[in-house]
Amino acid sequence: MHSNERYRYWIAFSRVRGIGAARLRALLNHFGDLSAAWTAGEQELARAGLDRRTLSSLVQMRQRLDLEAELAATEGLQLLCWDDENYPLSLRQIPNPPPLLYVNGSLTEGDEWAVAVVGTRHSSAYGREAARELCTHLATNGVTIVSGLARGIDAEAHKAALAAGGRTIAVLGSGLDRVYPPENARMAEQITREGALVSEFALGTRPESGNFPARNRIISGLALATVVVEAPEVSGALITADTAAEQGRQVFAVPGSILSRSSRGTNKLIQEGAHLVRSADDILEMLNLTRISEHTEARAALPADPTEMVLLSHLSSDPVHVDELRAQCDLPIARVSSTLAMMELKGMVRQVGGMKYVIAREVRAEYTID
Repeated sequence: MHSNERYRYWIAFSRVRGIGAARLRALLNHFGDLSAAWTAGEQELARAGLDRRTLSSLVQMRQRLDLEAELAATEGLQLLCWDDENYPLSLRQIPNPPPLLYVNGSLTEGDEWAVAVVGTRHSSAYGREAARELCTHLATNGVTIVSGLARGIDAEAHKAALAAGGRTIAVLGSGLDRVYPPENARMAEQITREGALVSEFALGTRPESGNFPARNRIISGLALATVVVEAPEVSGALITADTAAEQGRQVFAVPGSILSRSSRGTNKLIQEGAHLVRSADDILEMLNLTRISEHTEARAALPADPTEMVLLSHLSSDPVHVDELRAQCDLPIARVSSTLAMMELKGMVRQVGGMKYVIAREVRAEYTID
């Protein structure tokens, strides 16, 4: 059996134009599984909510798609869908997360400590140097750098992370077999060895302009925060920053000269409330990432105790307030709070703001939770 056999229909639907996260979820809710949706009649598909154009697109794709060939083409890639335990928790929490991720390389538990670094394709020497300085420092401190493999700032971010011996994730606006821009193909190969290339687009998908706003939401969705290094007032990097804010993630910006068009966007972000970046330490301190090594050591050294197991049984990817946890577990608030603090240090849970907690994605594989 092909290693990705179970993703057969997830792959198929990723090929259908007009069926994104919302429509796919509606189909799952209606039919129960994707194989039934793929083979359903047109009237039943219409009752499931597909409009005429999307229905036509689906019917045409069913007629010409060779599912065996599609499956074979993914050999060597990792596929992750919504119901996979290893699907990135940070991405699962955004509105309409991508139903299927194509991954070349590996996503690890350490990637939960990720920062997106983006900026203009037409970068200045100042912008490139700022990106190198920030990403070198972040990567050296165990932070995974997420960016979009584009020319300019994105490329500098990836290069700096790799040069520092760190991890980096590149999110594509095309299929993984259509690396864009082509001059970054060699760097993309290195990223697969030291991180991952990620896309929600099926293999063979060209890097069309309409794909990039969707790709940007994945860049910000995989990260705790987005840092815009250099961007004019109209820029894809600013779209990524806006998306990050909508997702409830922190936004940082590097200030620039008032005489530089490439800094007008970042300066405006700061004016509107983004965190001003003077150095990588500003980012590490704001995100509480100065203790990544302690997080890792604590996770390895300290096994779960009974209180932790009780708390884990009441946690999921949906945020729960500490007071609600106390009530559900019938434990003293001081005990709940101190245990959660230790669990956060161990990387078992994450606080997502307002004293609300979620379970870390890798914990489900390590602990049996009734």
